[in-house]
Amino acid sequence: MQVNIALKQVIDNSYDITIDTMQKLHFDTKVAIVTNPKVAGLHLAYLLSKISAKELYIITVPDGEEYKNQASVDLIMESLFNHRFNRKSMLIAFGGGVIGDMCGYVSSIYQRGIDFIQIPTTLLSQVDASVGGKTGMNNSYGKNLIGAFHQPRAVYIDPHFLSTLPAREFGAGVAEIVKMAVTFNKDFFELLENADLHDKSILQEAIKQAVQTKAGVVAQDEKERGLRAALNYGHTFGHVIENETGYKTYLHGEAVAIGMVMANTLAVAMDLMSEEEAERIKSVLEKYNLPTHYEIKDIESFYDAFFLDKKSLDASITFILPVGLGDVTMLDNVPKELVLSVLKGFGSV
Repeated sequence: MQVNIALKQVIDNSYDITIDTMQKLHFDTKVAIVTNPKVAGLHLAYLLSKISAKELYIITVPDGEEYKNQASVDLIMESLFNHRFNRKSMLIAFGGGVIGDMCGYVSSIYQRGIDFIQIPTTLLSQVDASVGGKTGMNNSYGKNLIGAFHQPRAVYIDPHFLSTLPAREFGAGVAEIVKMAVTFNKDFFELLENADLHDKSILQEAIKQAVQTKAGVVAQDEKERGLRAALNYGHTFGHVIENETGYKTYLHGEAVAIGMVMANTLAVAMDLMSEEEAERIKSVLEKYNLPTHYEIKDIESFYDAFFLDKKSLDASITFILPVGLGDVTMLDNVPKELVLSVLKGFGSV
């Protein structure tokens, strides 16, 4: 005997990404702004001048990737329960990728899902983390292994917030911009080679192109069953680096920069990319003082950590590798010996 549940329906999760000075927003419901003390100290007054709501609350969590964990998620949810938030209430993620990921995750599970919007304050979160609905938190096994796909209702990218961004945070965002260009847009990469992103007008154009690139990919593959996984170029290696260093040595974009160099080295070894192309990518990263080398202390341990990557299945590791500039491939049959030989090049001297 079978009983069929007919759930074949189309849900429109479309939303707008606004790249401009924020306009005033009003919400006729309870709203909580989730942020951290650093962002709040710099920009909360500005945001509060733009937002009004039926009831408005501020929830602050500690600053840093190491706090992207269950304790911080519990802190946010306890505040929502204490203030009796319901399914019509709204969360606002106000900060970088850590805040955006955790706030989005909480909004996906609180009372089985409430709305949230993204107001990213770092370059990295503006061009990547705030767009696409990936939410989550870290645990002892790795980065973002617990989470959900939960799209925001809107994203507001205001260049005002970048005025106080430290140089390292700026570079970390550049790494994600370079990632988009290498994987999907050769012309965009050549623009980055010859441009100075410290120029505000050029930066705004780069943000626009990066967001358009990611939005196009997400529209085709929201749940990362194929094409969208290509946006993890540099991340398979970078996540291992972050986990090995306890999320304290490198910013996410810095680890991704090293990860891209590692992926490029593997791509060169497989004749997918020329050494000259790999060097061009490395040069752009170094132009913004991004790290491009990491000393692997235990090659086998580093390799084993790949299996915790969300893209890997059972006994196979999926590597996202560039094919020249502007194209990318996903391979799950790369010989272990070849990968180990590449990792040895990053080992102790």
